[in-house]
Amino acid sequence: MILNRLPLKAERENPPENAGRSSHRILFIGGGMLAVLLIFIVRLWQLQILEGGEYQLAATLNRLRVVPIEAPRGLIYDRHGRPLVRNVPSFEVAVVPAYLPDDEEALDRIYRRLSELLEIPVTNRTATTSPQGAGEKGIRERVNEGLLVPYEPVVLKRNVDRETAMILLEEALTMPGVYVQVAPGRAYPTGPLTASVIGYVGRIPEEQADAYEALGYDPDTDLVGLTGIEYQYEKELRGSKGRRYVEENVQRQVIRTLGEPIQPVPGHNVVLTLDLDLQRAAYMALRRGMEKVGARRGVVIAMNPQTGEVLALVSLPTYDNNLFTQGIPPETYQALLQDPHHPFLNHAIGDQPPPGSTFKIVTAAAALQEGVIDERTIIQGEGVVYLPNKYYPKDPGRAQKFVCWIYLNRGGSHGPLNVVDALAQSCDIFFYKVGGGFEEQEIEGLGIQKLAEYARLFGLGEPTGIDLPAEAAGLVPDPTWKRRTYGETWSTGDTYNMSIGQGFLLATPLQILNATAAVANGGILYRPQLLYQITDVEGNVLYAFQPQVIRQVPVSPENLALVRQGMEAAVAYGTAQKAQVPGIRVAGKTGTAEFFC
Repeated sequence: MILNRLPLKAERENPPENAGRSSHRILFIGGGMLAVLLIFIVRLWQLQILEGGEYQLAATLNRLRVVPIEAPRGLIYDRHGRPLVRNVPSFEVAVVPAYLPDDEEALDRIYRRLSELLEIPVTNRTATTSPQGAGEKGIRERVNEGLLVPYEPVVLKRNVDRETAMILLEEALTMPGVYVQVAPGRAYPTGPLTASVIGYVGRIPEEQADAYEALGYDPDTDLVGLTGIEYQYEKELRGSKGRRYVEENVQRQVIRTLGEPIQPVPGHNVVLTLDLDLQRAAYMALRRGMEKVGARRGVVIAMNPQTGEVLALVSLPTYDNNLFTQGIPPETYQALLQDPHHPFLNHAIGDQPPPGSTFKIVTAAAALQEGVIDERTIIQGEGVVYLPNKYYPKDPGRAQKFVCWIYLNRGGSHGPLNVVDALAQSCDIFFYKVGGGFEEQEIEGLGIQKLAEYARLFGLGEPTGIDLPAEAAGLVPDPTWKRRTYGETWSTGDTYNMSIGQGFLLATPLQILNATAAVANGGILYRPQLLYQITDVEGNVLYAFQPQVIRQVPVSPENLALVRQGMEAAVAYGTAQKAQVPGIRVAGKTGTAEFFC
């Protein structure tokens, strides 16, 4: 028995050769698994220890947001502290692309609902057939543009009415990524009464976005002054934004505020030289006057001739600047834009027609100062004169006919006149001869060079410098201008026309007022101003009005006094008798322009 079992034992003590190879394989596999495990451990250590702060920062930044705190825009008042502008909250609807649903069907449903409520097309493709108008960017396009910064709100519509805002707030749970925000807005309590002066605020024009961004504005959200005082004093009214750092959850709800917020600095308040009572009276008087005579455009400006303070400035037709704070309908905007009488234009500084007979005060002052006439000079005011053709002086058929307004109206004449009576009766013939000369009666005349020189001295041909944008310069023509513009030589007939404020001469109503003020105050040409004060939010005066002299017009006090006498006579017994006010000394000058170019 024992012998039989010995071989078996020998077999166990000598295993086969492949047993060793299996052991090596197991060791190799185990070592590989251990190496992979070590790699994972090292990488995990690297991510958590070495690079953990970097990834933690990235994760935190996804939840942190810098929230700008809008600075209250400064207010605008009249000289007595009555508000012309107020700050009011408004609603705007925005979308944060990162929080919109990924499901395309759910996204389409949100876009369609927004389109319905906000009256914005879903896409550009629907814009051409939608009532909102062709060419408007659709919601989808606007959101896609915001994908570059997916956590920043994309404003779809501003000045949303309260009812729509409340509907969107009620439906917030069914429209993730859509938010109603409260934004600063403007209200203009005096509306059309002061719109041509105050202007309005609006979004930054696309073509100016880079320039505003360089100044620290956000072209996507900030409102800026676009016209009027709102534009002129944008820097003073704007203020400085504050900011706070917040942590939000995925629903964009603020979990906590980090640190102390940086408070905004309110804009400064602007106090104007306008007197609201006087402005209202001028507005109503102008409207009544225009309706009475069927005029379509008109201007009233009241200015203190001793300082240049503008007390009232009315331009008709005008518009309601509140339309721009409430979201002006496209059809309303187009109607205003296409109105042939240009309600958006401030006619006081933007219209530049020939000034007509109002310019005769300049011709008279220049002729007196240059010795062409004096207070004793008498000139015959025939109803009509003929200016000989310089190439055919003896041919009456080639002479140019010039007539006086009285001849056109009644077939009469003014007869012999001195300068005071000529101004009172606004005799065209007198000023033809004084300005351009009349050889037949040996009147030399001023000539075009002197006439143009004095026109410029009285402020014509250049902006007055009033603190409003888009002021026109007018035009003081001369022989060089005519040769360059028309390729023609200047004629004595051109000087005749300019002497009575017609022909090529152009001036804004404000330029004529400023020239008249210089006659009234003894020859000082002031810069017209609307700014009375700048104050901070606590009422401290940072700037107070100071008169600004453009120049002293080189006309003697005696000669200016003669011109003033002529203007008083115009109201007392001349062409301006309708301007009489019992108990008050009134001086004035009528003027009716025609184009004799």
